[in-house]
Amino acid sequence: MTTTSQVGAAPGAADADPPMTHREILEALSGLLLGLFVAVLSSTIVSNALPTILTDLHGGESAYTWVITAALLSLTASTPIWGKLSDLVSKKLLVQIALVIYIVSSTLAGLSQNTGQLIGCRVLQGIGAGGVVSLAQICLASMVPPRERGRYSGYFGAVFALATIGGPLIGGVIVDTGWLGWRWCFYVGIPFSLIAIVVLQRTLHLPVVKRKAKIDYLGALLIAAAVSLLMVWVTLAGTDYPWISWQTAAMVGGGLALGALAVLTESRAAEPIIPLHLFRHRTVSLAAVASVLVGVGMYGATTFLGQYFQLAREKTPTMAGIMTLPMIIGLALASTVAGRLITKYGKWKRFLVAGTFLLAVGFGLLGTVRADTPYWQLSLYMAAAGLGLGLTMQNLVLAVQNTVPVKELGTASSLVTFFRTMGGAMGVSALGALLGTKVTHYLTQNLAAAHIPAAGGQALGGGAIPDLHKLPAPLVPLVTDAFGHGVGTVFLVAAPLAVLAFLTVLAIREVPLRTTRTAPEPQPAGMLPELDAVGGA
Repeated sequence: MTTTSQVGAAPGAADADPPMTHREILEALSGLLLGLFVAVLSSTIVSNALPTILTDLHGGESAYTWVITAALLSLTASTPIWGKLSDLVSKKLLVQIALVIYIVSSTLAGLSQNTGQLIGCRVLQGIGAGGVVSLAQICLASMVPPRERGRYSGYFGAVFALATIGGPLIGGVIVDTGWLGWRWCFYVGIPFSLIAIVVLQRTLHLPVVKRKAKIDYLGALLIAAAVSLLMVWVTLAGTDYPWISWQTAAMVGGGLALGALAVLTESRAAEPIIPLHLFRHRTVSLAAVASVLVGVGMYGATTFLGQYFQLAREKTPTMAGIMTLPMIIGLALASTVAGRLITKYGKWKRFLVAGTFLLAVGFGLLGTVRADTPYWQLSLYMAAAGLGLGLTMQNLVLAVQNTVPVKELGTASSLVTFFRTMGGAMGVSALGALLGTKVTHYLTQNLAAAHIPAAGGQALGGGAIPDLHKLPAPLVPLVTDAFGHGVGTVFLVAAPLAVLAFLTVLAIREVPLRTTRTAPEPQPAGMLPELDAVGGA
């Protein structure tokens, strides 16, 4: 049964409820983890399948980027709304609604007949996935105090790793299986989502706080519009128009103006989607910055490694997924082990520092790859990046959850997801545009060096994703070399962002993990203990 509590209850009211046993927590987590798996899978399963999908739907490099970023964009924009709703109404009901949205959108995506329909369905799919991803973390925080949360966050990290890096493998197997076809990349998660809804109905029992409040829809609209406009800019700049142009000025200026309006709206709203006062916490502000930078790496690695193995090394989608296993293993291992160590010792900052350092090292090494780089070297580079991601993602959420009052737990938790997916969406857009430009540049150089007229490159289809098996034999090594060099350049550009993430987490002040589910309430001066320490840190 679901219990209810009233606004204005004593600060420790949440802890007055009998704590859940380890078995009860695991039973509830089974549904959350299953939902999390299919939600994250929706963002990654298309990575290795996209060359096949776009060949069938006659899409090009821009469509390749937008099929991925459309879902990330809607996931990003909807995350704060889901987080705010979770502070107002039943978390269990919300996560089940999110799963229903995911099921409907996945069905429609599988029925798409062109890239426009597919991108539209991916937008709806991202809304459902955003609800599941953010609400899963929020439900965990409502069940378990921060000191004990590390061991369970490790499970989340492992599932996130499996879905994030394993998604391309599953997608590759599906498109390589003739009797399935690429449409099953979208259908495959539906039965698991249905099972998750049933399991959650039976096992997830959380208090429902009755509050009368209005959702700040204007703020949500302005935030979504600002992020969307900037994403469109980074996707099209350098290809449809120069980086320095009137289009850039209009889009960047418009995005910044919408962002300023969003800040003004949020500062005046009674129930803002993103409460600005949360950023007075140093941990929240720094974790938001680090999450943006880590998001670029997390989504960029899965997106462009799939292209690398298929288009630079001529691997099938299935083999492309298998060859990313070092990153899967590194991410899952780091997340699980770190979670247990955090629960045992109560220290979390050292894992953030080590994780961002390894991420920077891994990306720097991946920046040296070419089409003929030995696989054993690639494995080490991917493992380093995977370890870095595993040590970083869940622990940024944990640091924020340990900082804020319990009444704002959902909003604060969703902030980390919001900034991570925003970084991923904009990063994939920008890096995808960079990849397209660099591949064209390197291919032009290769054609000139081979004394092949530039017109000979028309066999590539005017920027479409090439089918290496249908290209003239003399062009294949030139194309694979161009893609190998282009992907290496992308990771080389991403490496400094990981370095910035490393410097950012160094500045986070470690606060001991609480042993109760409630956070300290604001002091009379309106400042949390951590805020008072900022000036003297």
